[in-house]
Amino acid sequence: MQYMLFNCVSRINTAMVRGCNVMSVYEELKTELLNINQKVSGLLGTINAMPGTSRNSFSSWENICQSIERQLSDELLRVAVIGTIKSGKSTLINSLFSGDYLKRGAGVVTSMVTRTRRGKNLSARLFFKSWEEVNADIERALILFPSMEWRSRKEKFDICLDSDRRELTHALGTLESKQLLSNDTRNLNSLYLSSYLNGYDQVKDFLSSGRLTQDYNGADFSSHRDFSGNDTLAFYLKDISLEIDSGDIDKNIEIADCQGSDSPNPLHMAMIQDYLLVANLLIYVISSRTGIRQADINFLSMIKKMGIMDSMVFVVNCDLSEHESCDELKALVGKITTDLAIIKPDLQVYAYSALLSLFSANRKTLPHKDQQRLAQWEEEKKITGFLNAQEKDFIADFQMIVASQRYSLLLSNHSERLKMIVSGLDHWIRVNQEVLTKGADEAARLVKKIKSQQKKIDRVKSMVKSTLEGAVQQIKREVRADVDRFFDARSGEIVPALIDFVKNDTVPIHQYQDHLSADGFSNTLYMVFQEFKNHIDTFMAENVNPRIFHFVKDEEEKIKEYFDSITGPYALMITDALTKYTSAMEQSVSGTTAEYQKVMVQPDVKMLKRHNKLDLPPASATMNYSTAIKTEAIMRLGYYNFIKAVKRLFRQRAGSQTENAVSALQDSVSRMKKETVEGLLFHFKNYRENIKFQYIFRLVDIISDYIFDALMERFHDYSEDLSQLTTSAAGKQVDKEQLFFAFQEAAKKVSDVTDQLERFGGAIRQNAVSIH
Repeated sequence: MQYMLFNCVSRINTAMVRGCNVMSVYEELKTELLNINQKVSGLLGTINAMPGTSRNSFSSWENICQSIERQLSDELLRVAVIGTIKSGKSTLINSLFSGDYLKRGAGVVTSMVTRTRRGKNLSARLFFKSWEEVNADIERALILFPSMEWRSRKEKFDICLDSDRRELTHALGTLESKQLLSNDTRNLNSLYLSSYLNGYDQVKDFLSSGRLTQDYNGADFSSHRDFSGNDTLAFYLKDISLEIDSGDIDKNIEIADCQGSDSPNPLHMAMIQDYLLVANLLIYVISSRTGIRQADINFLSMIKKMGIMDSMVFVVNCDLSEHESCDELKALVGKITTDLAIIKPDLQVYAYSALLSLFSANRKTLPHKDQQRLAQWEEEKKITGFLNAQEKDFIADFQMIVASQRYSLLLSNHSERLKMIVSGLDHWIRVNQEVLTKGADEAARLVKKIKSQQKKIDRVKSMVKSTLEGAVQQIKREVRADVDRFFDARSGEIVPALIDFVKNDTVPIHQYQDHLSADGFSNTLYMVFQEFKNHIDTFMAENVNPRIFHFVKDEEEKIKEYFDSITGPYALMITDALTKYTSAMEQSVSGTTAEYQKVMVQPDVKMLKRHNKLDLPPASATMNYSTAIKTEAIMRLGYYNFIKAVKRLFRQRAGSQTENAVSALQDSVSRMKKETVEGLLFHFKNYRENIKFQYIFRLVDIISDYIFDALMERFHDYSEDLSQLTTSAAGKQVDKEQLFFAFQEAAKKVSDVTDQLERFGGAIRQNAVSIH
């Protein structure tokens, strides 16, 4: 292991700076740290088994070792690949994994995020919606559905019931084809309904078994596309996770293929936003065929509102068939870079062909047609040379960025916590050795002195706990006020603007005149509501959600800064207590060295949230307001006004028929807006309280608990073990000479681990300087 560490440092000095070296060096350092952690854990087990130690003497330190092992083993960095539809996101990911695994050109229907990691085997895991989630989707799509008279039951829709499926199928069949379209594309609600109905027979047995995941391994891997690539069955899916056994991507990096940002479904944007919130790095893909489009500007502006632009790099995915020369391509990349600089001044743009890279990595297995394309591209030496060089730069810099983020985990506190444990063990061994060499009276006096010092430490611990509890209440009062202010219905940052949008949204009533006479009032009202709701959901996704996420990000930073500001005095208090303890012990225990006193309290908020399973409500939660809308009131008013309009027809000229019908529809739209406003106010009141109590307050408690544990783990109560040891020694229940030699052996192991930690720390510092 010493050779491994020396070799690691040598590579840092001679071969560092870019590319795969960084990742392999990181893996060696990580393996080294895990090895040290295992040694420390073994030491704790050995010492715990010695006579005179209580059963749970080192339980807190053993928990730290287990935590370090778990965090390093479960470590995961998330990379989101984003961009507009058909920009080449899936092809880019395929090229990174050196194989055609993700479905390319998947279109705009589904809202899944496909998560991909490298592993030992080729496998796909599909995550399905439950029957409850499917029925909830259907209920939302049925709001203001034309005439609910087709329903024979008053209860909520249940797709598992033959009668409900049969009745809905018939109701959909009665709708005119134009009612199934919205802006010349398939109406999303009718698409949900028909897809769930058409796919039911193929999923019923599987979902009814209670299972919500399905695996496809090895030769069956491609079978997962029977669901993910099927526009009907894909509606039953929530998520896809792929494990791929090729490529050079590290196994602890997850790369997510996100839906196109210009999808017409606002729920798709909400799915993207959910992943962006947990991602460590964003790769934005732009097609060289289209360059920067308005959809890109809109999406990037939204990301900027979320406050996560800093962790983004750009890739111009070049279509070789579109560019006549290398100079023309470079000019295009330059223009794209200039356009992007308006939104993100300090940006890095790479230009390469994902398809060229993919074909090159699989040239032996390519179909003949693709082999011809590759040969034709490779004849253009200048342009392919430029793209290959750009690809190498991207891969190298990608590895560097990922490595720099991962080193923060190593640098933050893992090695420091192990130093603290090893220092404490060294002190424990020396004190126990001293007790064994003394007579009964001297040993008793030493134990008494240690107990006296322990009482002082206990008072410090109690003081830290009480003041930290007071600090928690203080920061909760502050963030409570922030949340209430942000979500205030009259003066807050989102609700008033949202209500204004609803009230001022223009519903083109006169465009529906022909529908009134041809399709009837309820059918027309359904179409109007669907368009109206789509406007609101789009506004939510593009304006409301980004502001909420930015606000939460600011509150997280505020909470972290608050705790950072108060942990300094606590750390000094603990350092002072340890110094006094060490000073007192030096007078009684020969060879006692100062315990490791460096207090490392640097909470990694993302890591803490992940390990405590703390997540924001999904982005789509803001769009669930429709369940609070009193649709019956809208329908009753509409029918009432429509009937009045019909009665007036007999007393007015024929030309006024349409005017009266439009007037009735206008009244319904006004009521629709009123009910929507009331539903939104009710919804966001609940959403505010959920954010406050289930997320922000919980985060405060999690960080507070972490800080308290990090501060307290430096203290170890030696008095109980020493009391047991002196009692056992006095009663000749232990062989003092044998135990003394056991302590000597343990001390030697502690010394070896201490030296190993010092060398490890040197390697970490050198590597961190090279990376950053």
